[in-house]
Amino acid sequence: MVDVAVVGGGPAGLSAAQFAAKNDLETVLFDTDESWMHKAHLFNYPGIRSISGDEFLTIARGQARDRGATLHDAEVTDVEQTDDGFVVTTDDEEYTATYVVLATGGDRSLAEALGCAFTDEEVVDVNLDMETSVENVYATGAMGRAEKWQAAIAAGDGSAAVLDILSKEKGEYYHDFDMPSDVLEL
Repeated sequence: MVDVAVVGGGPAGLSAAQFAAKNDLETVLFDTDESWMHKAHLFNYPGIRSISGDEFLTIARGQARDRGATLHDAEVTDVEQTDDGFVVTTDDEEYTATYVVLATGGDRSLAEALGCAFTDEEVVDVNLDMETSVENVYATGAMGRAEKWQAAIAAGDGSAAVLDILSKEKGEYYHDFDMPSDVLEL
């Protein structure tokens, strides 16, 4: 069983995977490489002067892998809640996870199948930590925002979800704050 299963490999999913893995949670990310980021160019992302969406995805995937996340090029066909957590199903395999972070952009079908509550705007109803009405399921980025889709917002949503997971795991509010002495040569 993995700690965190992330479904979707755009800014929200990759941010969630990176934060979870760097904090020693066993993390798996599933992605079909159909992110809208392939059509984007970032000029307004903090710390980046200008970068193509393709290059951003390449770098972010590398960061997630370097910090210990396992990335699978696979479509998730189902997520089912069990007594012990969740079963995440692809065409080829099943994975079990304690937490699920949904980062599938405008596709909210997995959240609907899990029984997550939706708002009147027909987006997944989440709290400030991105948790849904289904305990230990998080919906990030465009899943919980009607037409407010932006890479920096999505990445922040992924991070917020994992900070909540880390706080649950540690039994107290967790701060993920790196110092210059924490820098690894990667």
